Amino acid sequence: MMLKIVPTKQVRLGMFIHELQGPWLEHPFWKSAFILNDPSDLKKLQASAVSAVVIDTSKGLDVYGVEVPTETTTSSIIKTKAKLSFARLERERARQVIAKSKLTVTTMFDEVRMGKAVCAATALQVVDDIAAALAHNAGALISLVRLKHKDDYTYMHSLAVCVLMQVLAKQIGLPNDKIRQVGLAGLLHDIGKTGIDKEVLNKPGALTEGELTLVKLHPERGHALLLEANITDEVVLEVCLHHHEKTNGLGYPHQLKADDISVFAKMGAVCDVYDAITSDRPYKKGWQPGFALQQMAQWEGHFDDRVFRAFVKSVGIYPVSSVVALSSGRVAVVVEQSAQSLLKPVVKVFFSTLSNSSLPVQVVHLATESDAVVGHVQPEDYPMHDIEQIISQ
Repeated sequence: MMLKIVPTKQVRLGMFIHELQGPWLEHPFWKSAFILNDPSDLKKLQASAVSAVVIDTSKGLDVYGVEVPTETTTSSIIKTKAKLSFARLERERARQVIAKSKLTVTTMFDEVRMGKAVCAATALQVVDDIAAALAHNAGALISLVRLKHKDDYTYMHSLAVCVLMQVLAKQIGLPNDKIRQVGLAGLLHDIGKTGIDKEVLNKPGALTEGELTLVKLHPERGHALLLEANITDEVVLEVCLHHHEKTNGLGYPHQLKADDISVFAKMGAVCDVYDAITSDRPYKKGWQPGFALQQMAQWEGHFDDRVFRAFVKSVGIYPVSSVVALSSGRVAVVVEQSAQSLLKPVVKVFFSTLSNSSLPVQVVHLATESDAVVGHVQPEDYPMHDIEQIISQ
C-alpha cells in the first residue's frame, strides 16, 4: 500500500481513492475507498466540497509525471493522522471549557448588573477550569477565546484576559498561587462595565464625550464592586483599578507612571489591549495577532518593556491563528509554537501564491524545514478559506 494526499483537482480516472478528506457529509459518495473509473464520479468529486483525497498508488494511477516517494508509507500516514486527531481532541476540549466558562461568566456578570454581589467562589472555579485547560493546550485556548460576537464581547473579553494573564504569569515565572490570583484579576478586571448600558458598550460608532467619560469610570466602579463583595485580594483590586494606566502617565484613572504601576497592573494592561485589538468589534475588524504585536511594540510609553517582552514570548512572535506568508510562496496558519524558536512555529499550509490556488492542508514544522515565515497576511485576502476550520482539521 502506497498512500499520498493529492488535491481534488489533480484526481484522474484510474486512481484508487483510499480516503476522502473532510467530513463524510460533504462528499457525494456512500463509500470512501474505491477505484475511480466513472467520468460522472470524477465530475461529482471535483464539484464537491472535498479539497483533497488520499490515493493508493499500489492499486491505481498516480498523479501525472510524479514518482511515488518511498518514505510516504502507511506507517507515516497513520502517525500523522493520530497526531492530528489528538490535536482536534484537545481543541474540542478547549472549546467545551470556553463554552462552559462563558455561560458561568455571563450569568455572573448579569447578576451583578441586577445588583447582586460578585461571587468570588464562582469566579475562582472558572479560573481553575481555565488553568486545567491551559495545561493541556494553551495555544488552542488562546486562539479560541479570540472568537467573539459583538453581543458577548464583554464576557468573552474577560475570559480571554483571564487566559492571557495566566499564560503571561507562567512565562514570568510566578508561583501557582500568584498565577491563580492574576487569573482571577483578569476575569474580573472589567466588572465595572456591568454598570454601563450594553448599547454604549456595543455602539458601532464613535462614543460621545459623555459616553467616553462614563466608560472611563469602569475601573473605579469595578474596584468598588469588588470591595462590596468582600474581595480584598490586592492583586485583583490593583488590576481592576489600574489596567488602563500607561507607563508615560497618560492613562487613567490616576495617571500613574512607570514604577508607580504594579507589575500586575502592567500585565493587565498588555493582556487587555492585546485581546481588544485582535477581536472583531462593532466598529472595527480585529487585527491579526502577529500584526497586533508589531503595532503594540511601537506604542512608546504605553507598556512596560519587560512585561511586554515576556508577553510576546508567552504567545509567540507569530501567535496561534496568525496567517503568515512563507518563503516558499505558500500561505499558512500558525497552529502551535515551537520549542526550538519563536521564529519557527508549527503551521498548516493551505494556499499557494505561486499557482494562486488552494493546497491540501498540511502540517509543517518550520523548525525542521528550510521554509520560513516572511511576513503576515490578512485572512480576508483568501476568502475561500475558513481559518478556524483549517486549524481544527
